[in-house]
Amino acid sequence: MKSITINGSQRESVGKKATKALRNAGQVPCVLYGGDKPVHFSAEELAFSKLVYTPNAHTVVIALENGEKFNAILQDIQFHPVTDRILHVDFYQLFEDKEITMDIPVVFIGNSRGVKNGGVLRKNRRSLRVKALPVNLPDFIEADITPLKIGNKLYVTELLNDAYKIMHPDNTVVCLVKRSRVIIEDEEEEELEEGAEGAEATAAAEGGETPASTEAPAAQE
Repeated sequence: MKSITINGSQRESVGKKATKALRNAGQVPCVLYGGDKPVHFSAEELAFSKLVYTPNAHTVVIALENGEKFNAILQDIQFHPVTDRILHVDFYQLFEDKEITMDIPVVFIGNSRGVKNGGVLRKNRRSLRVKALPVNLPDFIEADITPLKIGNKLYVTELLNDAYKIMHPDNTVVCLVKRSRVIIEDEEEEELEEGAEGAEATAAAEGGETPASTEAPAAQE
């Protein structure tokens, strides 16, 4: 999985006044959990743009001024309710020998047979929660929709991988191809046409005549 480096400075004080001063200076207070003790640090708000404002999944290397480095993942982030500025970020430390649970984006590939025939692809899951060792965390999970016909569903059981475990029930639907309204209307029109043709054929077989024209016969001179 791709990694993003966040350069930070260790925080000596974690009080409200110190936190407010950091934010006023364009810094974001952060905490790294998962180790022997929490690590409090701060980093520039711009440093989080590639990590937060993207649908992709990334691990993080937290590089502090004192030379310490930690591998981590984003655990939680708080935004200001009005300005949407980042107020606080929590990270969770990664260890090579410990599995971690993380949301991984789903990438849909292929061109569904059902969509080609007028169906509509509905994406129920745009990300899946997986559990794996850090080295086995994928950048994304591919979901091939090519064989899906109208009415077919793609379940998580078709995306299983030995490198990681998908943390969803086996009956979880990742996507499906729905019948579109246009197709339903076309089929109803076809049924009406077939019904009318069938009535005419039945009348002819019984020696009846097809309905006469409503136009008056031409007058004879």
